[in-house]
Amino acid sequence: MPVRPAESLFAEQALLPDGWARNVLIRYDPADGRIVDVARDSAPGGDHFAGIAVPGMPNLHSHAFQRIMAGRAERAGGTDDSFWTWRQTMYELVSRLDPDQIGAIAAQLYAELLCEGYTSVAEFHYLHNRPDGGRYDNPAETALRVVRAAQDAGIGMTLLPVLYTRGGFSGEALGPAQRRFRGDPAFLSTVGDAVNGSCGPSGGLQVGLAIHSLRAADVPHIQEAAQALVSRDPGAPVHIHIAEQVREVSECFEWCGATPVEWLLDNAPVGETWCLVHAINVTEAEVSGMASRGAVVGLCPTTEANLGDGLFPLRPFLERGGRFGIGSDSHVSVSPAEELRWLEYGQRLAGRRRIVAAGADSPSVGGTLWRSALAGGAQALGQAVGAIGEDHRADILVLDHQHPRLDGRRQDDILDALVFTGNSSLVRRVLAGGSWVVEDGRHVRSEAIAQAYRRALRELY
Repeated sequence: MPVRPAESLFAEQALLPDGWARNVLIRYDPADGRIVDVARDSAPGGDHFAGIAVPGMPNLHSHAFQRIMAGRAERAGGTDDSFWTWRQTMYELVSRLDPDQIGAIAAQLYAELLCEGYTSVAEFHYLHNRPDGGRYDNPAETALRVVRAAQDAGIGMTLLPVLYTRGGFSGEALGPAQRRFRGDPAFLSTVGDAVNGSCGPSGGLQVGLAIHSLRAADVPHIQEAAQALVSRDPGAPVHIHIAEQVREVSECFEWCGATPVEWLLDNAPVGETWCLVHAINVTEAEVSGMASRGAVVGLCPTTEANLGDGLFPLRPFLERGGRFGIGSDSHVSVSPAEELRWLEYGQRLAGRRRIVAAGADSPSVGGTLWRSALAGGAQALGQAVGAIGEDHRADILVLDHQHPRLDGRRQDDILDALVFTGNSSLVRRVLAGGSWVVEDGRHVRSEAIAQAYRRALRELY
């Protein structure tokens, strides 16, 4: 098979790791999907043109199958609606999903994410087993379906097989719906080996570990799974749902006399490879503790609003040098711009003030949010993504520089417009892993992917 030569993208304006630059020539290798070199002050030319080029956004938290639920859990129930009543709706869906449907939903989601500007995703994958809780003949059946869906769509992936061994803090047995989630350390190692063996080494695939939550995994299993991961890959990421709901925090305190974040910081090697997802209901001391460890806090503002989780204390966290990234989680929104906009707007509503995320050293809110989420997301995914730089994955958004919302804008004014001027996407083309997967705002395989998704939709609803 002939080797494809390197290709190039010329950008009049490009956001590089050290700031905005003019007349940038970006060479990338379509074969391995990585950027070869980046040259500033270049003469116009190259294979492709961009008026404005920015790094694609890493999505640090996804449950792909939940995309098909979006808009289907918005009916008042007979009691006070909450995360816990929403969870019953999710369980009902889980009881019916088969592997073909799981793959079709994931592919549709990933295509939509790419069109909006996400170019890599951390899949928090806990839908391991058959609906009755039994294992598939291939234990990695569903994990392989979401990995292949990512490859079909062209999005980079960090697969996080989920540790899930109990039904509550007191060691309750898994409920009927939760049996699909059952995954102990040995099972997770089997899944990780199968995924790596099937897909081979890839610049767009990393395998890590997810601990569903302290309520759903007992301490010996957490320790065993974390140690096994470190022995295989010391730099692989570890993610955990933590402190999402007030009830969860209260039940954890009853269990061990500490809140979830307190327990985790005291009993786990939390550091730069860790991502604490939904660390919403936290104290000032916990904010300082998370920041000092260098862990990433994973925030999903549209899902957290949809479920009534609460608001993260963003300003105190940033003042302590904290790192964060964003995810679309349940996928009631698939737009990174909307996640960042509502991250800032939630803080403004809570504090009754404007301009929360930015400061004197970085006065642009859009610029501050976009750069922070790029860096935090890349750290959480454990991959060289989120930057237009040599040896990074070639993930680049070409914005519609002639759109009235962007026309004439320069540098961080572009990111302010991207985040704060509306919901219609300003993304025109997307390069992901060295391949052009979005053209004129539309995924190049949208029809085939949507056809399979529509079939799953008809079967399920």
